[in-house]
Amino acid sequence: MTHDVIILGAGAAGLFCAATAAVRGRRVVVLDHAEKPGKKILISGGGRCNFTNLHTAPDRYLSENPHFACSALSRFTPADFITLVDAHGIAWHEKTLGQLFCDGSARQIVDMLMDQCAAAGAQVRCNSPIAAVRHADGLFHVSAGESAFAAPSLVIATGGPAIPKIGATGFAYDLARQFGLKVVQPRPALVPLTLPAEAALFRELSGIAAPVEASCGKARFPEAALFTHRGLSGPAILQVSSYWKRGEVVRIDFLPGRKGDWLLDAKRQRPRAGLRSVLGEALPERLATALADQLGLAAEMGNLPDKALRAAQARLHAWDFMPDGSEGFAKAEVTAGGISTAELSQRTMEARKVPGLFAIGEAVDVTGWLGGYNFQWAWASAHAAGMAA
Repeated sequence: MTHDVIILGAGAAGLFCAATAAVRGRRVVVLDHAEKPGKKILISGGGRCNFTNLHTAPDRYLSENPHFACSALSRFTPADFITLVDAHGIAWHEKTLGQLFCDGSARQIVDMLMDQCAAAGAQVRCNSPIAAVRHADGLFHVSAGESAFAAPSLVIATGGPAIPKIGATGFAYDLARQFGLKVVQPRPALVPLTLPAEAALFRELSGIAAPVEASCGKARFPEAALFTHRGLSGPAILQVSSYWKRGEVVRIDFLPGRKGDWLLDAKRQRPRAGLRSVLGEALPERLATALADQLGLAAEMGNLPDKALRAAQARLHAWDFMPDGSEGFAKAEVTAGGISTAELSQRTMEARKVPGLFAIGEAVDVTGWLGGYNFQWAWASAHAAGMAA
């Protein structure tokens, strides 16, 4: 079967690219090995799909080329996607930090994308595992299941290996290498971090969460951290995990809102109180107890030297953890790294040395922050490719 565009992957980027290209009159087919489209969309945002972020900007993305995403993001914005969502009658709300969610179900976003494809005439074929891809006579030839397809344009939209339980693989990278494209080493991102045995005290806090500021290098995120039986999680930790590399520390400010010598102020105001009690006013009791025990200041506040309180204060604002790893692709929300942006046109997402070959979405070395940024990259990169393929 001959088409104008073959898209590999029926996820957010693949479906949106298909609809965009088909509206232009292109004959489009989408192929996916899964039994149904949009599986990652369906589980996102707790089942309500955090479909974009109002604060989308290039500096909210990681890439070896931090400027690569600028073009696509500027030409298809959150407002553009919101217009589409509104046109389909999907109710939504802003949760926090610019994050937009469906009021109902993530299924509404999948249905919207499928309706867009159907209306424009794009075919979506699931249960179509890719057996082989080759390029000959100006066409890309794809064998999928028992069918064969050919088209002058091929779009790689198969994502990365994060969340393998829904069928995610590194197929995009194998295909990119087949055509001579470089791949930036993929790694888990937006992923819980694990702590070594010597941090066992904090494992006793499993299930305890608190608003903190977590940092790694220059990246800082003031959100909640969650202690788990294996280490650290929660939005603040997921955010810094994308920047963390083995051997680096993750620093936590347990009381980011406290300024000045607040422990000395507490000493003057409540000399008979213990440190555990003072910390318990701002932190969960079990966490306050664990931190006070670690600091080793058991006396009443009035009997503690100012120097010791200042040292405790400094540590509470800069408590270093040395993770020994992460929970890997199984628990990662996205993949960092991927097909090198140096190989692609930032305007069209087309491979510079393989005309007609495009790569979009999570398959590419562009990774957003937590909170709808990765969906916006999927829409923007898909739109860029869909307008050019």
